Parts: sequence; structure tokens; C-alpha cells
Amino acid sequence: MARFSGASWRPIPINHTKNGQESVRGVVVHIMDGTLSGTDSWFRNPDAQASSHFGTGRNGQLFQWVDTAHRAWAQAGGNRTWLSVENEGRGGDALTSAQIDRCAEVLAWAHKVHGVPLQVASSPSGKGLGYHAMGGKGWGGHSMCPGVKVVAQLAEIVKRAKVLTGAKPTGYQPFPGADWFKKEPKSAVVTAMGKRLVAVGCSAYKTGPGPQWTAADRESFRKWQRKLGDAPAYCDGWPGKKQWDALKVPRVS
Repeated sequence: MARFSGASWRPIPINHTKNGQESVRGVVVHIMDGTLSGTDSWFRNPDAQASSHFGTGRNGQLFQWVDTAHRAWAQAGGNRTWLSVENEGRGGDALTSAQIDRCAEVLAWAHKVHGVPLQVASSPSGKGLGYHAMGGKGWGGHSMCPGVKVVAQLAEIVKRAKVLTGAKPTGYQPFPGADWFKKEPKSAVVTAMGKRLVAVGCSAYKTGPGPQWTAADRESFRKWQRKLGDAPAYCDGWPGKKQWDALKVPRVS
């Protein structure tokens, strides 16, 4: 049995698998496309065939619907090994600061109880704080859940969770300089950058980012420049300090 004392316990009698949680790789962030109260009612409807372990309201409410010993029905193929947190809002919304705090509390609790690492995950094979769309078709094909604005907030959720657990934040990777990229480096820094570009919805990768700077890295960074609203002439795919700092690449040791 695992219930978070910081959440209002609102158990649902249906739409979940008792004692079905096989392991816990991390916590998956969702957007409700509705309200907290509406989602609470929907999860109690047998026609829903859906549920979540946790849910946040935009004003800072936190519900727990399903004990983490049980399997919630939130992300199809990811249900057996991931916990879930739904967030009040519509597609395209960002989370409120209060919601970020609640998600951080859930992650910090999952870290203590289930050993979830305090890091952002970008694929089902990872561990940490993930998001629904990262699971692709195997997770129901919800490519817009929770949306790019929420995905961009995952690092802040992790940061706040680290404060709650007393973990020392790792900070962000300093800009290595424009010339560094043009020399075609092979480095974990490039991989870390690529993972962040995927997380913010700016991927041009076919098989995922790697340690070698490639044309796919440059095209992905070009998408990031466009996303930031840079003038077309400056969207050349070569990282500059301003764009790099905004991307918030985790520090590589």
C-alpha cells in the first residue's frame, strides 16, 4: 500500500487493476483537457475505462485516486511500470506554479517511496519524470499530451523536487561556444542537448540524439530557434549562447 499523505485521498472503485503495478520507473505527466472535478467524476464512470494515480487542480489541489500498489489506466503500455499525474487544463496550456509544486511533491514522494530518480525522462526506457507523448503509439499515440509548454516545465518540476528532498541541483551546462559545435565534437554534451530538444518538441531525429554533432542536431536546433521567435536569418541551426541558455541543457559531468 502506498498513499501520499500530501494528497486528498479520493479512491475510485473501478477503472484500475488492483495489485497490478509491476514496478515504478517514474511518474508520467498528463493534461486533462478538462477540470479536476470533471475528471474526478469521469474516473468513476464505467464507460471511462481510464484513471490516474494523481491529479492536480490549477489552484493547487492534489488528489490521489489510485494507490500506487495498483495499476491506473492512464498511458496504455506504460501503465505497468509508470505512475501517472493528470493536470487540470486544456491542450496547449502551461501548468500553473501551484501545479508545478504539486507535481514536484508527487515526484519527491515517488523518489523516497519507489526510488524514482530525480531527472527528466524522454522515452519509455528511461526513468524519472516523463510525459504521455514520449510513449508514442505504444502509449496510445497521444502526441499532444501534455503539450510542449508542459514538457518545457518538466525540468522545473525536477528542480523543485530536488529542493524538497534536499538533493543538490546539478545546474545547467554552460555554453561551450559556437566554434565548439562547428568542429563536429563527439561528446555527452551533444547527447544532453539533443534530449532537451526532443523534450521541448523540436526533434528532427530519426533514431534519437547521439554524441556526434550531425545534420539532425542542427535541424533540431533550427526548430528551437524558430520556436523562440528568432528572426529567420538567425535560425541557422548553430547554437548561440542566448538560445543555449533558454534550452536549459542539464550539466554533464
